[in-house]
Amino acid sequence: MEISFHGAARGVTGSCHLVEAGGHPILLDCGMYQGGRRLDEENADDFGFDPSDVEFLLLTHAHLDHCGRVPLLVKRGFRGRIVTTAATRELARIVMLDAAHLHEEEARRDARHAARGGRDETTPPLYTVDDALHASDHFDKTTGYGDPMTLAPGIDVTFLDAGHILGSASLLLDVRDGGAHHIVGFSGDIGNADRPLLRAPTPTRGADAVVMETTYGNRHHGPQQAAVDQLYSVVDTTIQRGGNVVIPTFALERAQEVLFHLRRGIETGRLPRAMRVYLDSPMAISATAIFERHPEGYDDDVAALFRGGGDPFALPGLRFTRETSESKALNDIGGGAVIMAGSGMATGGRVRHHLRHNLWRPEASVLLVGYAAEGTLARLLQDGVKRVTLFGEEIQVKAEIHSIDGFSAHADADELLAWHRAIAPERTFLVHGEQGAMDEFATHLEKTQIVMPRLGESFAL
Repeated sequence: MEISFHGAARGVTGSCHLVEAGGHPILLDCGMYQGGRRLDEENADDFGFDPSDVEFLLLTHAHLDHCGRVPLLVKRGFRGRIVTTAATRELARIVMLDAAHLHEEEARRDARHAARGGRDETTPPLYTVDDALHASDHFDKTTGYGDPMTLAPGIDVTFLDAGHILGSASLLLDVRDGGAHHIVGFSGDIGNADRPLLRAPTPTRGADAVVMETTYGNRHHGPQQAAVDQLYSVVDTTIQRGGNVVIPTFALERAQEVLFHLRRGIETGRLPRAMRVYLDSPMAISATAIFERHPEGYDDDVAALFRGGGDPFALPGLRFTRETSESKALNDIGGGAVIMAGSGMATGGRVRHHLRHNLWRPEASVLLVGYAAEGTLARLLQDGVKRVTLFGEEIQVKAEIHSIDGFSAHADADELLAWHRAIAPERTFLVHGEQGAMDEFATHLEKTQIVMPRLGESFAL
């Protein structure tokens, strides 16, 4: 049995790990790199293995950095089965289609620039909408939490609730090959238990080796209520002074959680009922509908609200903007609005247009409510940059920039450590984290062999 690492190795995006078990190649996630042009080029590179050899792709959840290269995998020869939860299958489909639209749009933009500049060579899309639809055909039977599924003789996998986003899972891969017996755990992305929508992560036990994310391996979240209070303060203050609040929003879970808190803020009088809220993300709009179809993923209080006919994401003044023309019209709004748009790290999508029209306004605010990887626009704003370039135009940053860690969907260092201690594995592979986070987190691990794999490295298990 062997494992090799083909993404998120000493980095936070592009999760992709290959296990060779009993002669069966099994891929764990196939995510996209995010954070800059160099990483865009890495997305188009070879995977480091032959996609046509892979029999199974086990998908932990539907975030782009875990499923975003699945259409490329299929385009390059994968003919196996994709296994995941029901909610992840639905969410991954819209994530892949949205990414395909963006790739095609970028390719068309590059072709226009090439024509104007007399350049013959153009960059094709990483994959197309047709490729994404084709990839969706490879999603096989879904699985529930806690139910072992046999992939091949002697190889079982169990999905456990990771509490990260709807449908997210940690995995236990149980392999019997001859006289050998190995159980390998894959954390996926472990959720932050102190959040209102989803259940806390299910403890994972029994693995002799684990592949573990370390996104917040050196950070600690503040109390959830403090984050909610900060959200209300920024929104109310900005609305009162006549500005807009722009929130770069991850379409899956973060958008729904922010809507949930805005709804509560209006109900409790913390926010003005007359404020306008725009969810300017076709993917987030579609994802919200999927969230409403899967109340089985929620904690007891939110599930009870669904059963009683309530909608935790509905609030007065909420408008969905699917069409491009509707999105462009938001740029004419001078103040009094909350504009939620993707992408969450501001690496692409509609939010970059809204930042272009609001960053230079001192009455406006930008509210960062999620993780921002190095090299992303969100990280630059978080780090206090004074000027940014958007669509070829240099913009002076005069808007107030606020960052709230408490809404993170990732477990913090203490929660990661508790997850690891519950397993007490003999061997721990640290992935999906910046080098500093991994180094600091590793100092707290006890009685385990620690490995921080590099891209392409292989290890016997």
